[in-house]
Amino acid sequence: MSGGSVEVSVVLPAYNEEATIENTVETTLDTLASFLPSDSFEVIVAEDGCDDRTPEIADRMAEQDSRVRHFHSDERLGRGGALNHAFEAAHGETLVYFDTDLATDMSHLEELVESVRSGDYDFATGSRWMPENVADRPAKRDFASRGFNGLTRLFLRSDLRDHQCGFKAFDRTALFDVLSNVEDKHWFWDTEVLVRAQRRGYKIKEFSVDWTPKGDTKVDLVRDVFGMGSQIGRCWWEFSVEPRITRRVSMAVGVLLTVVAVALMSLYLPMESVLTQMSKANPLLVGVAALIYVVSWPLRGARYKDILEELGFTETTQFLTGAIFISQTGNLVFPARAGDAVRAYVMKARRGIPYPSGFASLAVERVFDLLTITVLAGTVLLGLTASGQAADIVQAITGAEQREAARTAVFVAAGVGGAAIAAVGVIVASARSDRNFVREVVTKVSSDSYADYVASLIERFTGDVQTVASDKKAFVRVGLSSLTIWSLDVLTAILVLIAFPGVSLDPIMLVAVGFFAVSVGNLAKVLPLSPGGVGLYEAAFTVFVAGLTPISWQIALGAAILDHAVKNIVTLIGGVASMFSLNVSLTQAVEEGSEMSVESEPTSSLDD
Repeated sequence: MSGGSVEVSVVLPAYNEEATIENTVETTLDTLASFLPSDSFEVIVAEDGCDDRTPEIADRMAEQDSRVRHFHSDERLGRGGALNHAFEAAHGETLVYFDTDLATDMSHLEELVESVRSGDYDFATGSRWMPENVADRPAKRDFASRGFNGLTRLFLRSDLRDHQCGFKAFDRTALFDVLSNVEDKHWFWDTEVLVRAQRRGYKIKEFSVDWTPKGDTKVDLVRDVFGMGSQIGRCWWEFSVEPRITRRVSMAVGVLLTVVAVALMSLYLPMESVLTQMSKANPLLVGVAALIYVVSWPLRGARYKDILEELGFTETTQFLTGAIFISQTGNLVFPARAGDAVRAYVMKARRGIPYPSGFASLAVERVFDLLTITVLAGTVLLGLTASGQAADIVQAITGAEQREAARTAVFVAAGVGGAAIAAVGVIVASARSDRNFVREVVTKVSSDSYADYVASLIERFTGDVQTVASDKKAFVRVGLSSLTIWSLDVLTAILVLIAFPGVSLDPIMLVAVGFFAVSVGNLAKVLPLSPGGVGLYEAAFTVFVAGLTPISWQIALGAAILDHAVKNIVTLIGGVASMFSLNVSLTQAVEEGSEMSVESEPTSSLDD
């Protein structure tokens, strides 16, 4: 059929529909012919990487009837992706799609098509939640649908009642105007199209339809909970938060959070006594400690360079050091370690490294960090136990001024350390196995196309992690770099500690306690727990320094706070300098870095 006479294009998204696709196409053709000239419409089967007989059936029908076209994809595109490609190839000015199970009564098709074809509306959608005609749905599906639509109306300020009904029509020009900003290619596609259309002021008709559930109606964990919920959050951030975030706002919020944190700390700690001790610290030794900590940063860049080279990416140590500075600054400013996403963004935006590889390289770095400080803490613990100080360690925990914080710090540190060791074991074991553990786990909880998308991202991520873990030389090299970096971190803390007057310890004991206190403190601060307003790093450091040495807890706490302050100041200075050098906006980096995407598009073809 020539595309010149076609006014209406109906797209049928199909995945493994061999049992129903022929009847669906025939029913669609007959219904369209009942109110449109026979040469004014076409039906496109958007077959989405099927592994059954759907492609053969669609090819046969396209050969037999010129009004039928078959769109084939070699790989799964997701429903939104399949619709995007099919609509691009469609000839009509009025574009329509509905689910191939024909859950919506086809008697409504004329109203759907004519609402847009007449020019009265730019978009039209069937609705199962109109007051005069609420669909009878299984309880589990009813709850999920009401919850999703309610959240969409609340957070995205939509006026529609039903965003996911698979029965929609669009004006071609209006749709492609909206699609230029639609990011989702899966089940959220419908919702994002309708929400963005409303925000652009297009006329939308929502009308009641008779709808009968067909096939399997189980709620899909990956798609419905993880996928759809995260997409509502993404759009809410874009529509409601992002426009309000400026550099001035970011700086103001950062200053406010700092003031609040200091104010809260003063409520739970005798800060006057601590500040008095800190004021007596030798500034020269504190300055030397800061310089030693500065030296550790190029080593971090060199280690990250080793990790990336194992993944096939070659970058300069200077650039990578700057990227790490920026990401660590992000972790100081934003909650939930959002700075980690900043690193992925910088690597993607400035060097074209895919997000999965960026996150994987960062994960490798994190695992080595945790493994290194776990080994350091464990080694010193064994040494202290062998020297008869096990009882002192127990007494330090149970008899501490901040007893609850001490116990929490130790428990968290032990859990994080155990998790780090387990993670290394799993990574190494999986690297030596031919089994696809990721795909096996994901498919057990979901059989949806969105699960394929999630699985592909995780597979790429884990594959990159395993690449580094499987190279023994790289594993040892990165491990030794990590040991050096954390030794300098501990040396910084020790110099800050001895900068306080009256601190005089046997060098061996000083080093042992320093390594143990700093290692346990860093393991403890991985989780954002803070009983009594005291940071877990400070709690752990104070408990073990004061419990295992004659040093008073006021001096130990002052040293912990000053140590952290020195390291944070170095990080902030380096981060700000690197942001100017690399022209990176921290707020934009957090926003962009939180969105992982698949870098390659699958191949597809359209058979007329």
